[in-house]
Amino acid sequence: MLPRLLKPASYILALVVAFGLGTAIGQQSPPPTENKGFSTEKTVIRDLGGEIEGLQGRQLRLRVLKLDPGGVIGLHSHKDRPGVAYISQGTLTEHRDGGATGDHHAGELLSSGKETAHWEENKGNTAVVIIAADIFKP
Repeated sequence: MLPRLLKPASYILALVVAFGLGTAIGQQSPPPTENKGFSTEKTVIRDLGGEIEGLQGRQLRLRVLKLDPGGVIGLHSHKDRPGVAYISQGTLTEHRDGGATGDHHAGELLSSGKETAHWEENKGNTAVVIIAADIFKP
């Protein structure tokens, strides 16, 4: 009697597992490439060529960035554009290339180098404000 009951149960379990895997695979959509709800509030730029020998063609940029609730900063790389950032308000969810995801809260510092490719989103109810500095080629 028990084997008869196990056979239908194993079919149901197989369907549940298959449906679950299909749903999980379906959720692995490509990362966003466009920004949404993202703005630059303030910017100051300094040409480094006249300041430090060997940095011709590079600029130091400091920006105040705002990411509205539900907003996204699309996938981008920091190759040739190292940067640092300070989260001054809200919680920023960062998705790094390779699958790592983490939340960064107000008061935290971030660093991005040549190996960094990531995208960010604001899952909260308040704007995320980021103070970001980078060295870049215009």
